[in-house]
Amino acid sequence: MTAQPIAPAAPRQAMWPLYAAGFTTAFGAHGIAANLGGFSEDAVTSLLVLGGLLALYDGAEVLLKPVFGSLADRIGGKPVLLGGLIAFAAASALYAIADSPGWLWAARLGQGAAASAFSPSASALVARLNPAAKRGRAFGSYGFYKSIGYTLGPLLGGLLVWAGGLRLLFTVMALCAAAVAVWAARAVPVVPPLPRKRQTVADLARRLADRSFLAPTAALAAATAALSVGVGFLPVSGAAAGLGTVATGAAVSVLAATAAVVQPKSGRALDAGRLTISTGLLSGLLITAAGLAAAMLPGLAGVLLAAALIGTGTGLITPLGFAALAASTPEERMGQTMGSAELGRELGDAGGPLLVAGVATVSTLTTGYAALALLLAVGPLLALAIRPRTAPAAE
Repeated sequence: MTAQPIAPAAPRQAMWPLYAAGFTTAFGAHGIAANLGGFSEDAVTSLLVLGGLLALYDGAEVLLKPVFGSLADRIGGKPVLLGGLIAFAAASALYAIADSPGWLWAARLGQGAAASAFSPSASALVARLNPAAKRGRAFGSYGFYKSIGYTLGPLLGGLLVWAGGLRLLFTVMALCAAAVAVWAARAVPVVPPLPRKRQTVADLARRLADRSFLAPTAALAAATAALSVGVGFLPVSGAAAGLGTVATGAAVSVLAATAAVVQPKSGRALDAGRLTISTGLLSGLLITAAGLAAAMLPGLAGVLLAAALIGTGTGLITPLGFAALAASTPEERMGQTMGSAELGRELGDAGGPLLVAGVATVSTLTTGYAALALLLAVGPLLALAIRPRTAPAAE
């Protein structure tokens, strides 16, 4: 059986619903998570309950993203995208209508499972709807709008909870997901699944263990780990230095805004040939490690410098990492690869803060930053050190 041709490059208007889907999953993750702790009704009565509600969403993503990514390869990315968005709207509406603590748990689990469907399928569609020469820019734009969701989620979520409680926030989430689903149904073209060779578990393991998958996925996980640490712990450093909430909040905004601005630029540089994937990933990791080292400096200067460097490094890594994965993946396995890569990012999202917090518990937060900075810098430094030895001799 001959492979079907790759879908032609999508018109610009077909990409906007995919960017909106990226915004929706980021807004859904941070808009609610950032505001559950300050909600005083019976739904959130202790730190243990809060932790459980937060873990439901992330846990569903860790378990289900590879599954839905593979499903997108089997039946096509658009049906999985639409199904996930509709399910996200339904799960959000569930709590908005029921308004009871038990249904909050069900709604949060449903949101995480739904995001596990439409997030990797959106990434796979971004790859398949764009030729290789334009994927850097496409993933840069996708990452930009996702970063906007991460940035605005806590702020807009807080305003909505202040105005009408969690019910209003969940209502807005439901309307947002439903609107994006309708938009995607009308604007995103159907990209049929490609014929696939039979794949055994051993074949999958070999492909996921290959350097072409592991290197960009590890870089994406490292970037996500640093981003989570920056968002979670830079305010702690600022408060310890006597800075107010406005100053520390501004620092986090600098981090998110820098990451959002850098991603399209790095994607365009990749497409134009001004930047290579290996150079970009190595540079991004070193810049991110420098940002974590800067967080060890006292006062506002250290916090702001750390935010700017972490944002720059993660903004450089994210579109290049996804473009590298798309370039090395067979078109018929794009969803599976994107879902597995998203799993790596989720592990980084959880592992980075756990590492820093664990080291800080037995030492200091400064030492925690140093530990993660060292971990991020080791890989690039080793790669740079061995590159001259492994380079082929000139003929």
